[in-house]
Amino acid sequence: MAGNRIAKAGRALTGIAAVALAVLPLASRAQGTAAEPAGQSPVAGWDEFVENLRGLPDRMMARLPETMRQDPQLRAEIGRLALEAVASSSIDALGADPLAPTFLPTIGQVLNVGQPNADTVYKVAAVDPGETYRISGSKGTVTLAVMAQMLKGSNSRPHLDLSKLASDAQGNVSVLVGPERPEGYAGDFWQLEPGTRRLMLRIVSSDWSREVQPVLAIERVSGPVQRRRASAQELAARLKGLSQAIDAIAPLFVNAVQKLADEGYVNRFKVMVPPMGALESQFYYDGVFELKDDEALIVESEVSATCRYRSLILTNELYETIDWTNNHSSLNAAQAAPDADGKLRIVISARDPGVRNWLDTAGHPRGMIQGRWTGCDSQPIPRVVKVRFADVQRSLPGDVARVTPGQRQEIVRERNRAYQRRSLW
Repeated sequence: MAGNRIAKAGRALTGIAAVALAVLPLASRAQGTAAEPAGQSPVAGWDEFVENLRGLPDRMMARLPETMRQDPQLRAEIGRLALEAVASSSIDALGADPLAPTFLPTIGQVLNVGQPNADTVYKVAAVDPGETYRISGSKGTVTLAVMAQMLKGSNSRPHLDLSKLASDAQGNVSVLVGPERPEGYAGDFWQLEPGTRRLMLRIVSSDWSREVQPVLAIERVSGPVQRRRASAQELAARLKGLSQAIDAIAPLFVNAVQKLADEGYVNRFKVMVPPMGALESQFYYDGVFELKDDEALIVESEVSATCRYRSLILTNELYETIDWTNNHSSLNAAQAAPDADGKLRIVISARDPGVRNWLDTAGHPRGMIQGRWTGCDSQPIPRVVKVRFADVQRSLPGDVARVTPGQRQEIVRERNRAYQRRSLW
């Protein structure tokens, strides 16, 4: 029965993986057990996996217009994006096991696929909706720590906000997660939906330097702690699922910027329909930036009276989030304060304009601007004005917060230090 569950979970994997298995054909041949046809791998499904990878960049570029496909820089970045997709989901395919679950890293600064939010650490655990689990640990002090059941085709998936759980004086929590509440159990309980195979944990921090992240463990409690040797059939099933997973995740958003530009949302915003798996109570707005080195955008908006979280981030032309720890390329409520008149103004440009609220395009002339309002009493859509870079200062209020080049360097260095101190893996 447990074996059937593992095999079933292997077939349902959404990740990409098993790069480490590349050494197996060499090891098998070293044993000299049986002659294989020339050029054919002795690992079942390996040749199909490799052949599917071979055509991946072409399938990704097919979604782009000819001008982008002919750009050598973008072609190289397509290769990077493909590797990010393979690496991210390889972790899931190698480590995901609903009978021995753990929270695994998924997307982020290095595994930059699917446009990760700069303030969020994402982790995923495999579950079986017929099993019962305990999630325990400390809930921390971050802005948001929310778990979601990953249900295909659903944006109303169940969410579990760690701040709502009962905790002791040290901030420790414990919640049972399963198909039904055990008889007589009075503690926190979260019911698993029948289609749930993954739990995604989002840890969202505004003040990277001071907020404390939650530290959590997940364990299956409906059976003994044991992890038997995976059968050859189970491993083959995981490998077989990789090609489908690659085709799902790698090309998914590669043309998101171009599609928005085609709709006319260049240097202006559109209300975004939340993608599948979006955070509960989160409101998005998107727009494409197109800027020359001597141009800048000034983004101006009202600020909600009450708001749990807000941010503005930049992506490149292929929807990878621009490096936000070595550049000033994301801003949240702790990092970008409104001006004295109560309005939030942020400058987007390739060069430092000398104002504190700046988003650095980091050499990308085109990409996406994405804003988030989460748990806010209003969701204003900012106004965007394009100006000459030389006119930025005179286009802003006289009392706008400013920084020197030396201060900017220290701000970015502290961003880098603070981000690295977070638990990312």
